[in-house]
Amino acid sequence: MKNTQRILFVRLLRRLRERILMYVPATLSLRTRTPYTHKKNTIFKYVLKYAPFLILMTWLILALSAPILPMQPDQIMLEKILLSPNWSQWFGHDDLGRSISARLIMGARTSLSVAIIVVSISLIVGTFAGMLGAWWGGFWDKTLVMIIDLFIAFPGILLAIALAGILGPGIMNTVVALSIVSWVGFARLARVQTLSMKNRDHVHAAHALGTPDFTITLKHILPLILAPIIVEATFAFAGVVIAEAGLSFLGLGVQPPAASWGSMIRDGARYMLVAPHMVLAPSFAILSLVLCINLLGDDLRDKMNIREIHHT
Repeated sequence: MKNTQRILFVRLLRRLRERILMYVPATLSLRTRTPYTHKKNTIFKYVLKYAPFLILMTWLILALSAPILPMQPDQIMLEKILLSPNWSQWFGHDDLGRSISARLIMGARTSLSVAIIVVSISLIVGTFAGMLGAWWGGFWDKTLVMIIDLFIAFPGILLAIALAGILGPGIMNTVVALSIVSWVGFARLARVQTLSMKNRDHVHAAHALGTPDFTITLKHILPLILAPIIVEATFAFAGVVIAEAGLSFLGLGVQPPAASWGSMIRDGARYMLVAPHMVLAPSFAILSLVLCINLLGDDLRDKMNIREIHHT
């Protein structure tokens, strides 16, 4: 009797639940909400994963194709001075009637070119300086540490401004100034990594077999320390983009009529109240590029399983 009552009670609860679900919207039902939520979360994860790469590739493609695109970034049109964004020109025109969208593309070409050259020079010089100093040790290692500490004692951007002021304005002097500042981070990281690798068994075995020191550092140590150095290069790339824009903003970088995002912000600061698009367009361009590079660097660091190194 009790079992029969229990069965009837369970059936009653099921029917009551079915009746309630008939009047509940489908979006509130657990059975329909769970797949939708999972699908939405999956799409959101894909967007976060691939959007930075797509935005970065878009800027890179625009920068590479800038010479062949049908645009005239230096053409002055007096009838379009300070013209607001419209359907034909999404970012409007500047104080000389020049197309801001065309100048953004040329500015991307300038920023990416400077960043690629500076990071390449800094990576090569800093990595080999740090490896050789750690491998030789003694006087050479102490000298390298003193030089690194001397550079770190000054803020990087202030040192770059001072060097650019001494060398003079121009894109080549900007590359030289930023390269002198940027190699220190790679040298410090390469030194620490080499010190942790030089006492491993395979390095001692290669040394016992009579392998030259240069071959050991190039074939047995460098491949093992490349992962953190590549991650460091991504963050250095973003830093160089900001530094180049800062130097151009101060008039120490790319000179007119060449386009640079920093000089565009400087020119638009005078018309911030009447034409804010002159400042907002290059500002968002810098934000999008630097943010995407940093997100890709974080993702690359997670995939390579790079652990944080605490320097003492």
